[in-house]
Amino acid sequence: MPGWEGSDRKSRLPDDWPARRERVMKRDRRRCQQEDPDSEIVNDRGQRICGVIGNQVDHVIPGDDHRLDNLQVLCEPHHRTKSAREGGNSFTPLRRPPETHPVFG
Repeated sequence: MPGWEGSDRKSRLPDDWPARRERVMKRDRRRCQQEDPDSEIVNDRGQRICGVIGNQVDHVIPGDDHRLDNLQVLCEPHHRTKSAREGGNSFTPLRRPPETHPVFG
């Protein structure tokens, strides 16, 4: 399900989310903060970052900690990758016991 569809995430955001989001966008100069050791762009914390224009505000540590220091700007591709990885980490595949071979047991 793309976007917010089927998610309760939006209802868990604080009432001042739009203002908080804009503060993070300004603080991060609207630049993706994803670390990139090969980049020439360095943020205010001395980290080499992607640095392309970002339009997503994301939680550094997943969950409902909406403090400004736990929020960062990401570009759409990095946000998508991070969200997929986090979603994958919460996925527990169904496991069946191994089947025995009919001849070899």
